[in-house]
Amino acid sequence: MSRGHAWVLGATGQIGRAAVRALAADGWEVTAASRGGGRDGTWDAGVRTVALDRDEEGALERALGEGCDVLVDMVAFDGAHARQLAGLAGRIGSAVVISSGAVYEDGRGRSFDTQAEADGFPRFPVPLPETQATVAPGETTYGTRKVLLERELLAAGDALPVTLLRAGAVHGPYCRTPRELYFVKRLLDGRRRRVLAYGGGSRFHPVHASNAAELIRLAAGKPGSRVLNAADPQAPAVAEIASAIDDVLGRETETVLIEGPPPEGHVGVTPWSGAHPVVYDMTAAGEQLGYRPVTGYAESLPETVEWLAGQLAERDWREAFPKMLANYGAWLFDYAAEDAWLEAHDRGALSGPRSCAFRVVYGFGVACGVHVTSCRPVSPVSR
Repeated sequence: MSRGHAWVLGATGQIGRAAVRALAADGWEVTAASRGGGRDGTWDAGVRTVALDRDEEGALERALGEGCDVLVDMVAFDGAHARQLAGLAGRIGSAVVISSGAVYEDGRGRSFDTQAEADGFPRFPVPLPETQATVAPGETTYGTRKVLLERELLAAGDALPVTLLRAGAVHGPYCRTPRELYFVKRLLDGRRRRVLAYGGGSRFHPVHASNAAELIRLAAGKPGSRVLNAADPQAPAVAEIASAIDDVLGRETETVLIEGPPPEGHVGVTPWSGAHPVVYDMTAAGEQLGYRPVTGYAESLPETVEWLAGQLAERDWREAFPKMLANYGAWLFDYAAEDAWLEAHDRGALSGPRSCAFRVVYGFGVACGVHVTSCRPVSPVSR
């Protein structure tokens, strides 16, 4: 028996692919909408596909026809999108919309928008609840636009129940900005040493696409106006992630840790780097939706690494992941700068934060950030 009709906007994106699968498996009649109107090979044959540009005037309204029971929106980014959805309240039973953890700010007004400033990285409570303050709504940054989206949709809650999911660092196949690329490419390029700032302890709570899809599935079945964090059961430190990727690829890597921030340039900086941990509280999702993650970071990692390796075998990383290049820059793989720093480190010619080299055996932490660590000193290993 059908649970109703579900529309998914942005269906061929990373989370969208998984959400379509989850909803179809749960008994929904799914229409998968994307600009190209494509189909994922893992979708049920009953999934209907539609080519749709939601920013084209009137296109979404026309495509919806008589409406749907739930609309899942992966590609809503600002107040205009909020008003578009609110204007369809009479034709949509409820909505589930992807927001972001980038909305949060700490008690001193620091957020991801200020992280590049001196002492600008936010210091959030661990774990970080949905009641934490957010940046002011506006149109200037990704975070301020997402807050504007949230507030306008919540204001329409009487007419359109909306679940807003504040996603962590999304990972898994089909990611446009796969942070794991940082370590996978290094290993495939034959690198045997790496440098990690902040003692390798930076934490930016991830969410696998299938866990985000599970939250979407649950919210679709329990309409309501709410804001929930979306994250995995673990919040691994960056050194844990690096070690786990080593294991997947069967490599050994010497890790040189810098206590505190990078001493110069980008050496030691990774896509997870931060002076303070970002760990989301998932209590509310469990209490309100009955959320139970379908996978953990370590369990899902082999599939991600295999997908990344396949992408790198076919194209240069800049072509495969242009958004990664745009977001972070070519410094991600500035091996010359890294080697120069390591040579100075080996000569003992560096001043500033102390560093040490070791191989790491880690147990993945739980959501509150607890982890188990053991360190083994090593002799120098070739780069």
